[in-house]
Amino acid sequence: MTGRLIDGKALADELRAAFKARVASLTARGHRPGLAVILAGEDPASQVYVRNKVNACEAAGIFSLKIDAPADVSQETLLAKINELNHDPAIHGILVQLPLPRHIDEETVLEAIAPEKDVDGFHAVNIGALAQGNPRFIPCTPYGVMKMLEANRIDPAGKEAVVIGRSNIAGKPMAMLLLNANATVTVCHSKTRDLAAHARRADILVAAVGKPRFVTADMVKPGAVVIDVGINRLPVEEGGKLCGDVDFEAVKETASLITPVPGGVGPMTITMLLANTIEAAERRAGA
Repeated sequence: MTGRLIDGKALADELRAAFKARVASLTARGHRPGLAVILAGEDPASQVYVRNKVNACEAAGIFSLKIDAPADVSQETLLAKINELNHDPAIHGILVQLPLPRHIDEETVLEAIAPEKDVDGFHAVNIGALAQGNPRFIPCTPYGVMKMLEANRIDPAGKEAVVIGRSNIAGKPMAMLLLNANATVTVCHSKTRDLAAHARRADILVAAVGKPRFVTADMVKPGAVVIDVGINRLPVEEGGKLCGDVDFEAVKETASLITPVPGGVGPMTITMLLANTIEAAERRAGA
C-alpha cells in the first residue's frame, strides 16, 4: 500500500481563490482587511516567512503593513508599536514573527496584542476560548491541518489521534482541536515512555516535534493518516534539502494518507492566517 498525498498547496490555492470574493466585498463596503507584520532582527528564515505572508496578502487583496525592527530593538519600543496598531482602524490583524531576539520576552509581547487582532491565535484569551471548545482565532498551523482533514473527508470523531510535540504554536492547539472534534487524543513529547508504542495506536498521527525524519515506518499503524507539521533543513552533507518530521519515503508505504514536505501543511499555515485576518475584518464590519 502506498499512501495518497494530501496536497496542501492545491487546497490552499482553492481556499485563497474563495477569499478574494470576501475581501472584495469588504473592501467595497470600506472595510478592506489589513494585516500588520512585525519582524525584529534579520533571521533569514523569518525574512522568507514574512515575505511569503506579505505576498499572500497582496494576492488576496488584503492590505499588508510590514514593520522592520533591528535585532537590538527594545521591548518597550515593540510594545509601543503594538499598542499603536491595536488602535489603528485600518489594521484588523497583528502578527509578530517568531522567534524574537533573546532579550525580548516573547510572552509579554504576544499578550500585548489585542485579542480581537490576534490572528495568530497565540493570546491567552484565544487559547482559553479554544480550550473551552468555542474558538475565536485558531493558531494557523493546526487550523490548516483540520481543514486538510475536512477536505479529505477524515472525521476525527471516535478515532485515536496522537500528536507528537507539545509546543504552544502547534502541538497543544492541535491536540485541543482534535479533542474538540471528538477524537481520543494522546500528546507525546520528550518525556514520553515508549513513544513508538503510542504512535502505533494512532488512526491520525500528527508529527510536530521539530526533528528531521523522526517518525519512522515502524512507528506508524498500517492505514493511518499521517500529518507532518515539521519543516527542517538537512545538513549540506545530506543534500541540504527541506524535510519534515516524518521519514516520508518509508512511511508513505504504510500510511493511507500522508502530507509531503514541502507542499503539505506549510501552504495551509499562511492560508489560515489570511482566513483569520478576513474574519477579523468581517467581525469589525458586523458581517
